Amino acid sequence: MSSPDCDGGSILAGKPTGSVVKVNGTDAYLAPAPPSNSAPSEPNGSVGVVLLSDAFGIPLVNTKLIADKLANELQCDVWIPDLFDGAPLLRVEGMETQLLPDRPGYSTFWDKFRLIAFVILPRIGTILRSRPSVSDFRAKQFIKAIREDRRYRKVGGVGYSYGGAVAARLATTFDYLDTVVICHPAPVSIKEIKGIKIPPSWVCAEEDDMFFKKKRMQAEAIFANRKDSGDAIPYEFIDYKGTVHGFACRPNLAFEDVKVAFEQSLEQTTAWLRKTLNE
Repeated sequence: MSSPDCDGGSILAGKPTGSVVKVNGTDAYLAPAPPSNSAPSEPNGSVGVVLLSDAFGIPLVNTKLIADKLANELQCDVWIPDLFDGAPLLRVEGMETQLLPDRPGYSTFWDKFRLIAFVILPRIGTILRSRPSVSDFRAKQFIKAIREDRRYRKVGGVGYSYGGAVAARLATTFDYLDTVVICHPAPVSIKEIKGIKIPPSWVCAEEDDMFFKKKRMQAEAIFANRKDSGDAIPYEFIDYKGTVHGFACRPNLAFEDVKVAFEQSLEQTTAWLRKTLNE
């Protein structure tokens, strides 16, 4: 997964191998398990993974390519539900003007003003129609549906940016996911972080205006302190130098350290899900 066009910045090259299907009338991208493992032949049933996308939703090819890779590496179905009911919060066509700088230390007040004034405010209606309570409900209904239909033994989750925050909130109960990878999430509260009940792996950018350094350190301290309170769970936090919010799903591969960080974040995700889904 690489981009031959540096000006394309955050669009990955490649053709998805999965397909868009309907689940309870809602679109979802399915990257199926490789044929040899497509049937639930494991003694205790098969596993599945749900990828919760960033604000660009299913139209962004990047998440489909990531789902394809995870399906192949993990030998299981990987799903991307439409969290936005056909109306993603942001348009792929405007990605170049919608993204903040690709490197730490370059974000300015003007960048943030431009993002709010020219991108977020004109789409405020779309954003409100897929506010967190609504997108969370869609994710919950989707996961319940595939668990019932496919009879997965376990379901893991990986969320990016907007989907990272959805994943964190879903992780506060045992009802939907069994393990989760949270990649540079949109804002999550300390209360939500404290409420996480399933094993989380955190993919963290060096500079992130949504999951800023202070909160990232508070989050890790919360899990470290649980070791002495009797409710400890496995967890990990990995930081990637030279990166900013979005690098794990929209990396600018023109920068070698960002390319390496993107690849290593995929390895982190794969290793965590393989370990925790097979325990």
